[in-house]
Amino acid sequence: MPKIATPLSDLQVRRITKVGWHAVGGVAGLLLQVRVPAQAGAPTPRSWILRVKVGDQRQPIGLGAYPQVSLAAAREQAAKLVMEAKQGVNLKVKKRAQRSSLIAAAAKNKTFRECAEGYIDAHSRDYSSDKHRKQWPATLETYAYPILGSMLVSEIVMRDVRNVLEQETVVDKATKGKLWYVKTETAKRLLGRIKTVLDYATVNEYRTGTNPAQWTGYLSTQLPSPKKLQKKEHHPAVPYQQMGDFISKLRVNTSISAMALDFLILTAVRSGSVRQAEWSEIDFDNAIWVIPAEHTKARQEHRVPLQPQAVELLKSLPIVAGSNLIFPSRASKPLSDMALSQLMRGMRERGELTVEAVPHGFRSSFRDWAAEQTAYPDEIRKAASGHKVGDVVKESYQRTDLLEKRRQLMDEWAVFLDRPSAKPNSTVTPIRKIA
Repeated sequence: MPKIATPLSDLQVRRITKVGWHAVGGVAGLLLQVRVPAQAGAPTPRSWILRVKVGDQRQPIGLGAYPQVSLAAAREQAAKLVMEAKQGVNLKVKKRAQRSSLIAAAAKNKTFRECAEGYIDAHSRDYSSDKHRKQWPATLETYAYPILGSMLVSEIVMRDVRNVLEQETVVDKATKGKLWYVKTETAKRLLGRIKTVLDYATVNEYRTGTNPAQWTGYLSTQLPSPKKLQKKEHHPAVPYQQMGDFISKLRVNTSISAMALDFLILTAVRSGSVRQAEWSEIDFDNAIWVIPAEHTKARQEHRVPLQPQAVELLKSLPIVAGSNLIFPSRASKPLSDMALSQLMRGMRERGELTVEAVPHGFRSSFRDWAAEQTAYPDEIRKAASGHKVGDVVKESYQRTDLLEKRRQLMDEWAVFLDRPSAKPNSTVTPIRKIA
């Protein structure tokens, strides 16, 4: 049994500065440990140590820093531990368990914002563009964080999620109302993101129970279906009957943006794939553009048959030293999403474009033309636009991407674009299906 030292007063303890272990008395084995400062001029670190017999050995157990833990508190805590040790309690094991419990409890005290940021960081490479990468936090920052951000995920219930979806929001000067009703598409995407964050929290054991952002059988009993609320908005497009005139005016412009838009129209792909296209993706020998999975919305590689017009366009482009991009900006980076939109806006202002339209709308122009002016099967028309064809069962058996059949369709599209547009009162002659 350790010798009980003469009890020191608080003043005497405050004066202890010599490096080492100093008995302070009052409880057998209670010591003040003084350590060397980490750097010159820094406060001398001092802490309480209780040397108590654990099993066959005497081991030190920390009781906290001094003076944060006062002399009286250290003696009281030490006396309890000595009593527990005499009763056979393994203090080391007990302290380890307490520490683990505190760590586990602290880990569960995660806020919604912390979990959202953790999920976004973990999936930062999943997004196909910077625009999509920024949409996640931007939507949550605007609508979810003001209500859920500081809440512990373990305490979020359905009522809290509904508060987010039913918050008052402004659409324009004349329209305002509850988010779910006036910005249904935004609210629907927001709900999906909240659900994903709460799923992330559940998997990481920060919360338990049903996900309060679940729609089917849960929120679906509380809110009207978004299908009954939202009005489907189509991207404004140039009618296919006017494409010949539009292309002829577009091709007068020799800027990189104009050529990128021309290539987009010829290939009927999404603008992101065109803007990020690289020379290494082009197979001139076989007239194929292989879009890598990371540059597609479906996250699957997509082969695009290139018409003679598309190949000629590519060969006319300058190759920028130090850049593999086909359509680089002046900074040798991919063209921005707005570059093509601004080009079309300028054409509209100059009267070169007579209808409201956006770059993405040309996919609709192509699909309308293919549906109304050709007899190609729907699966070929969809495949040409980069859409999945058929159900899962059909996909598992149909391993071809119908490249050569799509090539015929795309060749006809390029020929159609080269023709003058049909006059308002003229009859458009359908293109005969090539057997």
